[in-house]
Amino acid sequence: MVNHSKRYLQAAAKVDRERQYELKEALALIKSLPPTKFDESIEVAIHLGVDPKKSDQLVRGAVSLPKGLGKKVKVVVFADGDKAKAAKEAGADEVGAAELAEKIMGGWLDFDIVITSPDMMKHVGKLGKVLGPQGKMPSPKSGTVTPDVAAAVREFKAGKVEFRTDAGGNVQAALGKRSFSVDDLHSNVQAFLDHLSSLRPPAVKGVFMRKISISTTMGPGAWIDYGAPTHA
Repeated sequence: MVNHSKRYLQAAAKVDRERQYELKEALALIKSLPPTKFDESIEVAIHLGVDPKKSDQLVRGAVSLPKGLGKKVKVVVFADGDKAKAAKEAGADEVGAAELAEKIMGGWLDFDIVITSPDMMKHVGKLGKVLGPQGKMPSPKSGTVTPDVAAAVREFKAGKVEFRTDAGGNVQAALGKRSFSVDDLHSNVQAFLDHLSSLRPPAVKGVFMRKISISTTMGPGAWIDYGAPTHA
């Protein structure tokens, strides 16, 4: 059994877990809860009505948040020649090819996003067992396998967030900071949910987004209503 802190229990007592809140109301509520000593992320967790064991029901993508993430995103790029130079100029934290793959294989994982040009997949493909479990393996669907690596670097640095379903059929993402205004957080969360909704696989029947929870990194979650019942 998890032993929660006094601060968490005080916060949890203020959240009605039997209720679905309107998005702005939920954001105002979790921002009002007892804070930690650091600027927590605001996180969304969605339980989807998908069968994660079926490949045609997996959901993966990326969306640019209108108000950014409020944090520095570390981006590494697999590219060479002019593309490598352009990626560096766009703000990539590290750029390389075979030597970068070796560094990652050796245990270096101090980055958030991996972007690669298609011709570098010969190096990146070997990293599946390392990057896959961390959700960092590049994919065309998320815009991280692209000929224009420089544009991708700029987008992710500016607040583009990548997401994918996990083994339980859930999608989770950090969408800003507690210090953001309610309006800015609302813009980010709404953009994320709207984009996720547009990715509904044709094979999925019934309710797509079954439960949606908004929370701070260290706080309790509040269920939210996304324009329709979010329960099964």
